[in-house]
Amino acid sequence: MKLFSFCIFLFVALPGFSQQIPERAVCSVCAIQHGESQPEKVKAWSDYKETRYYFCSDNCKKEFDADPEGFLPPVLPRPASAFAVESLTGETLTKESLKGKWVLIDFWATWCKPCEKMMPDLHKLHADFSNRNFAVIGISIDEGKDAYQKVKKFVEKRKIGYPIYLDVKETPAWAAFRVKAIPAMFLMNPSGEIVAEWRGEVKYESVRLDVTFHLNK
Repeated sequence: MKLFSFCIFLFVALPGFSQQIPERAVCSVCAIQHGESQPEKVKAWSDYKETRYYFCSDNCKKEFDADPEGFLPPVLPRPASAFAVESLTGETLTKESLKGKWVLIDFWATWCKPCEKMMPDLHKLHADFSNRNFAVIGISIDEGKDAYQKVKKFVEKRKIGYPIYLDVKETPAWAAFRVKAIPAMFLMNPSGEIVAEWRGEVKYESVRLDVTFHLNK
């Protein structure tokens, strides 16, 4: 499962207005899954909550129709979904165990270069705000029988200084968070609400400013 950065272009379908279908548009699914930002030939479309979304294929339309909310701009704040992940030492971490703490949840994979690039900055963020009831946790979405060894080796080689977990439970955390592309990061407040999120490649300065703003509120 390879995930990349994204942007979404929306076209509003006004009530009572017969909207003309453009010849080309950015595919709302490819934009998320493949980082595609160039208009493509429109092959299909769906109307959802008075907004029209365009797709480059029937398969993209089917994927969108199966989970429209996963492709929409985020609603903030919102309750974080329940989840469970496993540490490199076999311990389980749940949403409930993080209650009362500010947490930046980073979904990543060993094959994701933008994820790896952000890790030294996340290490710094974790260290700088550790005295503010804040922590960074990384959740690897690596799959396969060798996922544990692959992630463990990756973490040890790069000396990652914040907790790393494996998304290997029966119900994956990435699905609960509706992650469609990585990097994907979510800031959860002590009440268990998502108050900020970042998907795709973002600048560390922007993440730090957002985290600082929420911690100082």
